[in-house]
Amino acid sequence: MIKKYFLFILIVLFIPNLFSQVKVSGYIVDEQNNPVSFSNVIFKGSTKGTISDENGKFYLQSETYYNELEISFVGFETKTIPLESQNFDLKIILQEARDQLNEVTLYSGRIKKKGNPAIAILKKIWSKKRLNGVYLYDKYEYDKYEKIEFDLNNIDEKLKNNKIFNGMELVFDHVDTSAITGKAYLPIFINESVYKIYGKNIVPKKRNEQILANKNSGFSENQGLIAFVKQLYVDYDIYDNYLKFFDKSFASPLSKLGPDIYNYVLTDSSFIDNKWCYNILFYPRRKNELTFKGDFWVNDTTFAIKEIQMHATKSANINWVKEIYIEQEFKVINDSVFLLKRDYFMSDFSHNRKDKSKGVYGKRTSLYDNHIFNVNRPDDFYKERVAEDEEIYNKTNDYWSQNRQEKLSKDEVGIYKMLDTLQNVKRFKEFTDVADILTTGYWNIANGFDFGPIYSTVGYNDLEGLRLRLGGRTYFSKSDKWRLKGFLAYGFDDKKFKYGIEGKWLVDQNKRLILSIGNRRDIEQLAVSLTTANDVLDRSFATTSIFTRGDNTKLSNINLTNIKATLEPVKNLNFRISSTYKTIKSAAPDLFNVEFYDDDNVIQSNINQIDLNFAVQYTPKRKPWGFGVDQGVSNNGRFPTLFFSYTKGIKGFVDSDFDYHKLQFYYQQPIQIGVFGRLTSTFEIGKTINSVPLSLLNVVPGNQTYFTSRKIFDLLDYYEFVTDEYVSLHLEHNFNGRLFSKIPLMRKLQWREIIGIRGVVGSISQENQDRIAPNATIQEYIAPETIYWEYHFGIGNIFKLFRIDFEYRGSYRDVPNATNFAIKGGLGFYF
Repeated sequence: MIKKYFLFILIVLFIPNLFSQVKVSGYIVDEQNNPVSFSNVIFKGSTKGTISDENGKFYLQSETYYNELEISFVGFETKTIPLESQNFDLKIILQEARDQLNEVTLYSGRIKKKGNPAIAILKKIWSKKRLNGVYLYDKYEYDKYEKIEFDLNNIDEKLKNNKIFNGMELVFDHVDTSAITGKAYLPIFINESVYKIYGKNIVPKKRNEQILANKNSGFSENQGLIAFVKQLYVDYDIYDNYLKFFDKSFASPLSKLGPDIYNYVLTDSSFIDNKWCYNILFYPRRKNELTFKGDFWVNDTTFAIKEIQMHATKSANINWVKEIYIEQEFKVINDSVFLLKRDYFMSDFSHNRKDKSKGVYGKRTSLYDNHIFNVNRPDDFYKERVAEDEEIYNKTNDYWSQNRQEKLSKDEVGIYKMLDTLQNVKRFKEFTDVADILTTGYWNIANGFDFGPIYSTVGYNDLEGLRLRLGGRTYFSKSDKWRLKGFLAYGFDDKKFKYGIEGKWLVDQNKRLILSIGNRRDIEQLAVSLTTANDVLDRSFATTSIFTRGDNTKLSNINLTNIKATLEPVKNLNFRISSTYKTIKSAAPDLFNVEFYDDDNVIQSNINQIDLNFAVQYTPKRKPWGFGVDQGVSNNGRFPTLFFSYTKGIKGFVDSDFDYHKLQFYYQQPIQIGVFGRLTSTFEIGKTINSVPLSLLNVVPGNQTYFTSRKIFDLLDYYEFVTDEYVSLHLEHNFNGRLFSKIPLMRKLQWREIIGIRGVVGSISQENQDRIAPNATIQEYIAPETIYWEYHFGIGNIFKLFRIDFEYRGSYRDVPNATNFAIKGGLGFYF
């Protein structure tokens, strides 16, 4: 009987602990009730822990049961408290330590660098600094598995009872709790990918990331949204000085600049996978910088990182992201090579940073295995594919069971079932349709037909007045091999219809050979771009902008027909051959007369022209998405772009008027300058050989709207400068709040400083001047033979969306009717 009672007590008190979780949350304060930021919180007897945030708050969870929690911070006594399986909102008071280690002492709220053993270890990490272990070999191969999940968070009863979820109540059966934040969340999207990576480190260095399989649920047709999500989570190396996330550069805790940015504390040492490792805690020395708090375990002989966890500080100047959490784990294949084994990245997207505000978790888990080194393969093997096989989306469940590097949890399996069920729920389909409209600009109103782009439906200019545009495209699936697009527009002042239509056909998917033909009759502002493209359905913002300054009647009627072939033999290297027949005349001859002398010295007002064009564009490291005739690119401004174009005007054929040559080159380069922000440079150069009338010359682009725009001179009027050869340079630097963060009153606003300068120099030949007819509106072309330049100072991130620029003209200030100063605005979505 006694044995039965004893066994019963064991079952009740002990056995459940073997299978239960332990969860603990709370906040840490000192004896004066002030928060103790960046305290080390750990389950006693383990290496499982976390760091409290700037307000002393923390959350920690483990699948293994621990009965004690240990809290420590330099300058305070280490405290141990007993735990149960659920421990929430604990208030933990730390007492000031009476005895301090000589090596590490507090100084004005910071930790001294001199004599700090953690920094001594950090210096050894630098001296033996390694890249990811694969870069130690000439050639390498490995398998990669990636899982991306998006979840609604801060789920509560109020949200569950919201009418928006009528008909979708089943989703709340899958609510779970985050092990990182302790918040309830509801999965809404999951995407899995399997890759084979091939690379070589000998010159020329190459890396081929070949996708083998992909599956998702939640937004399966919206490949643009999926690509956007994937590009949010770029690869990074924790040994780099800066880690780039969301177009921002965070200072790495392993950076050589680290001691000036972070405090470091040596807190523990232990065996991890039979390797003796030191544990070092780090947290920022200043607020409002792009920094982390966290800790890492480093091996005592190789000084390679074994494990690291990092939380972005809540005061970091980044929009729409409330929290960033990173975990990396490395495996040892011999005494000197540590390879990345697991990478976990979680971000909490929200409109504000309040703890109870609802948002969306974005989680990426990447696993790496089956590394093979120095296998001899030909160089062509490492070239990236131009197009992937669409079969990657059709892999069987058996394939996924065999190729996942970790099995889906029971909850994750349930996510697929739940999301697949939701595909047949009307309300959920309405949500996904709205997401499609917002990300693509098109609204699917019938099988095979989309209306749009919806953002171009309404416009205005001085000649057309109010302009309504109805457009659409054929759309049967994301992988359509052909597509028709078109529009019909009407101006209420000029009482004229305009139209455009274009058809494309993907002939060869592997080389992305595309043939297209199109025609457009429309009104256009030709003086807003130096580098021309002759795209059939494109239309400049200046033609439809509602808010403009000055006279915007210098518009042209165009009738443009284009036949084009494009080819992409190497990924992101695009060749284009096209022929264009166009007629150009003034849209309002009484207001904008463009009469000119033709080659027979006869006054003409219309241009009839046939051109042949050859163009090359290269955008290295760009990641396009889509298998059909139309590909998309998410965040294209992150990568450099090089563009070259040669145009040959043909005279005489089908009454074409002019024989000329036009050469143009364009180069844009964004440069991330560490924590000091991003510099974007744009360089253009061009020349038109042989004389031509105004509509075929190179007009320096002006901007008569109240909105700032790249590649345009904001203080120039349309046609203020006209050239036949030119060189221009645009520089703009966004400091991302680096300077304002030093000013206490400005810090909380999280505004961002912007400076920029633009310049152009060019000339116009006398032969082109001589073509001007007596009644032409512009009687003399003015070229910026001495450099024209303007500069601006701006404040961005106003209410997270707006920017204001103060524009100043630097030269040609005495030109009649010159705009020497202007205030312009901008709108955009930025992290």
